[in-house]
Amino acid sequence: MATAFLFFTKSGRVQHLIHQLKYSQKPEIGVYLGKLFGRDLSKSPDFRGIDVIVPVPLHPKRIKVRGYNQSEKIACGLSQTMKIPLDTTSFVRRTNTETQTRKNRFSRWENVKEVFEVSNTNALRNKHILLVDDVITTGATVEGCIRKLTAIEGTRVSVVGLAFPSN
Repeated sequence: MATAFLFFTKSGRVQHLIHQLKYSQKPEIGVYLGKLFGRDLSKSPDFRGIDVIVPVPLHPKRIKVRGYNQSEKIACGLSQTMKIPLDTTSFVRRTNTETQTRKNRFSRWENVKEVFEVSNTNALRNKHILLVDDVITTGATVEGCIRKLTAIEGTRVSVVGLAFPSN
């Protein structure tokens, strides 16, 4: 199952919120919107039975520059309202990649296909994981994550994104 909470258009309000979250040191936006999103997801039968919430990881160098992982902030809000544990250590980004912003679908996939790694298989084995990303544009990042996560025995992955482009 996959869904997004918000749709955005170029230069619209939602895109402005996402930029504030990612580039203007406003992590509270992610937590707040994650809480709102979590309230909606809690009402959906499609998102019941989730065992653990896992944000798309950022490389430690990117976190050092930005100060936080924006997907983790969204996941934190989801965790609070859905009452589901958050795991930020069992799935990591082992390679620091360049930004995906101006890449086409194939280039995005090439950029992320082998950058993720499961660091604690036991924590995720036989779990239904809710994978959280900030923006799902082409799906290349979540596809790279899903490939690694579903290689774990008994793992099922559902995906949510805070936003998805409407055009």
